[in-house]
Amino acid sequence: MLKCRTVWKKLAPLARASSTLCRQNVRRTALNNGRTPAYVPEAHMSSGPAGGGRANQMYVLLVGAACVGGGVYTYQTVKGDGQRYQERIEEISSRPNKTQASYIQTEPPAVEATETEAVPEPEPEATPSSGEPSPPAPDVEAVIHTVIQTSEAPPETSEAPPAEEPVVEAPPEEAAEPPAAPVVEEEPSAAEPVVEAPPEEAAEPPAAPVVEEAEPLAPSEPPPAELTEPPAAVEESEPTAAAADPAEPQPEAVAESGDSAAASLKVPSHAPYLLIGGGTASFAAARSIRARDPGAKVLIVTEEPDAPYMRPPLSKELWFSDDPSVTETLRFKQWNGKERSIFFQPPSFYITAEELSSAENGGVAILTNRKVVHMDVKGNKIKLDDDTEISYDKCLIATGGVPRNLQVIERAGEEVMQKTTLFRKIEDFKELDKVSRNVKSITIIGGGFLGSELACALGRRSSEFDLEVIQMYPEKGNMGKVLPEYLSNWTTEKVKSEGVKIISEALVKSVVSKDDQLEIQLKDGRLVKTDHIVAAVGLEPNVDLAKSAGLEVDSDFGGFRVNAELQARSNIWVAGDAACFYDIRLGRRRVEHHDHAVVSGRLAGENMTGANKPYWHQSMFWSDLGPDVGYEAIGIVDSSLPTVGVFAKATAKDTPRAATELSGTGIRSESETEDTATSPVASSTPAPSGSHKDEYGKGVIFYLRDKVVVGIILWNVFNRMPIARKIIKDGEEHSDLNEVAKLFNIHDD
Repeated sequence: MLKCRTVWKKLAPLARASSTLCRQNVRRTALNNGRTPAYVPEAHMSSGPAGGGRANQMYVLLVGAACVGGGVYTYQTVKGDGQRYQERIEEISSRPNKTQASYIQTEPPAVEATETEAVPEPEPEATPSSGEPSPPAPDVEAVIHTVIQTSEAPPETSEAPPAEEPVVEAPPEEAAEPPAAPVVEEEPSAAEPVVEAPPEEAAEPPAAPVVEEAEPLAPSEPPPAELTEPPAAVEESEPTAAAADPAEPQPEAVAESGDSAAASLKVPSHAPYLLIGGGTASFAAARSIRARDPGAKVLIVTEEPDAPYMRPPLSKELWFSDDPSVTETLRFKQWNGKERSIFFQPPSFYITAEELSSAENGGVAILTNRKVVHMDVKGNKIKLDDDTEISYDKCLIATGGVPRNLQVIERAGEEVMQKTTLFRKIEDFKELDKVSRNVKSITIIGGGFLGSELACALGRRSSEFDLEVIQMYPEKGNMGKVLPEYLSNWTTEKVKSEGVKIISEALVKSVVSKDDQLEIQLKDGRLVKTDHIVAAVGLEPNVDLAKSAGLEVDSDFGGFRVNAELQARSNIWVAGDAACFYDIRLGRRRVEHHDHAVVSGRLAGENMTGANKPYWHQSMFWSDLGPDVGYEAIGIVDSSLPTVGVFAKATAKDTPRAATELSGTGIRSESETEDTATSPVASSTPAPSGSHKDEYGKGVIFYLRDKVVVGIILWNVFNRMPIARKIIKDGEEHSDLNEVAKLFNIHDD
């Protein structure tokens, strides 16, 4: 109709002018026919060609044809409008219990059906207030007019109607009802009335705005499963949502969406500092980054459900706690009697991931139970196991490692695997603690640090819970790959005294489940029956990201190959167990100890903030066989190397318990790594004469390579590690290591 009206307004003046000119020509022709030649026209139409009457006739025919065509077009248009009008009226009449407000706000039928589902319960018809008239009948025509306009152009956004439009208000008794979700629709025409939401309905938080084409409405009641995740356009406030009426509180609309949508908001799309892994190295790096850049925003992504924590107490102090709820509190008494938690910081130290982007002073946020499955080095982004992508400026890989298992156990079947513990995490500690209270026999396979520590810890429980503890390993004695043979044998006797049955030189041939027990068949024919197995046979560095990231893995030591600054790429660093680094004194190495995780993580954090420092620090490690026997080691400690040991008689202060009382901490590396030894002073007390056979109370063991000290073990000698570190750093030959041992004051009482 609008188009016909416009065409008629343009053609009407022209038709009237043409008719006037035709009448003038006819009159003049009749009056002057006698004195004017027929072939010379006195006047002609200003809009037509100059000439005789034939030209005027042609023009009249053209004008007539145009008028007929316009009439036909007008008739067809009016007829089509009438049909659409009738169809619309029939469609509206078929709806039960619909208010006039619903007609006016409604879009195409598909959207109306969705909107109807969004209303929690049917409402009675809105009754006009006393001061307002009822909507007139032309409102329905306005609805049809809106539908015609919407079909011609895509919907944009809802805008406020002009001031002269009539407004229909709902009565105040509908106040507590939630409004239907607003529909993004075409701008209404000037004559279209608009119905506002009732004032009491406005008090309720509105549902999420809905796009006309395919966006589902967010109901105020618990939505069905297919509607629990709103489209990304609604969550991220795309241009459609941004252009909506500012009176609509968009954040609350998103907050009312499904749980999965709320969870997705917790993952920031960008993190300036991204740390993959939630262990000691990541925490040390985060603390170092924040120390150098107080406003830094750090995001830690970890597969574990817990915040960063210390792993050493899981095989040491926690087992000697008298608290029956230690598996829940995860608090323990150190050897010095002080109590602390295994977590580095309480939950209040961290901010939530959703607060990270807007945190004015930055902070450290943690994403738990999330695994990084793909790393795009060129695009500086990662992908999580739920397909969420996070971009970064600088990234640290501190994925640590996964405990190894014996192939014979892996091939033994699911029943054997269910009775096998690979000890590494908090969950493993809780599981093994529970198992030790409910079974009669536990066998530990492995004679290294972890296996020997767990054997001593469980051996202490053997008498209390009537538990048989067995430890088997292929070496001749405990920690046979690290300690010289004589000291390994002494350690084995110490472990036996804790109530542990030792089976040395044992190679496992097969493991089967039989009669609700596990039968371990050794290659020499021995058979061991047990209820549960603990496999402590080493750690495999976690390098799953190497393939997608295109990072190099060292073929000899394993782990990500990095330079002396712990860099794998220009903006990617690696620290902790997963880093195969270049030691400026001892060559390329990979270390799996707590102190290395602390120091390498700290250095990586400094280098991520621009320090560019090489990794020169010689990390140490320690192991305690209970509160009375322990040692600290640094450098390359390998029993295959030649060694020189210097020992003295121990006193009451030469125990791990006394060492922690002196340092004030149970994690000894945290107190000694900041110290440096510049000029150690040798003890003036002469070395005792005569030998002290099998008296290894305290002492120093030097590991040599090409007559140069490359490793040192301090046996029940504590807080002397800076001296050992300087000796290795100097790299000098020593003709008499007894004199070097005096630097540690082992002969002082």
